[in-house]
Amino acid sequence: MSEAIDPNRAIDFMVKKAGEFAQARANRVYMEEFRKTLKAQLMARDKSLPLAAQERDAYADQAYQAHLEGMREAVEAEETLRWQLIAAQARVEVWRSQEASARAEGRAVR
Repeated sequence: MSEAIDPNRAIDFMVKKAGEFAQARANRVYMEEFRKTLKAQLMARDKSLPLAAQERDAYADQAYQAHLEGMREAVEAEETLRWQLIAAQARVEVWRSQEASARAEGRAVR
């Protein structure tokens, strides 16, 4: 690695992105839970149909498909932020290892 790692910069990034990650996770969980409500609402449109037909129609409905697209976007946003935070944590760990190695080399030279 040619560039020095700045652990303070990595930690600042984690602090800065923590709220954004929390919001992304909240959005994803909401989308997952609301999917059930939406399905129930769509199934209730025609109670004269058998349950299997109500379910089929709910899954085929444009609103349900749009909701699934929103879920995809929510998961993508959460995962992007999660991996950015994991990478920042890894940078701090690499820096710690480099610092420990440098201290060990300093002791070995004496």
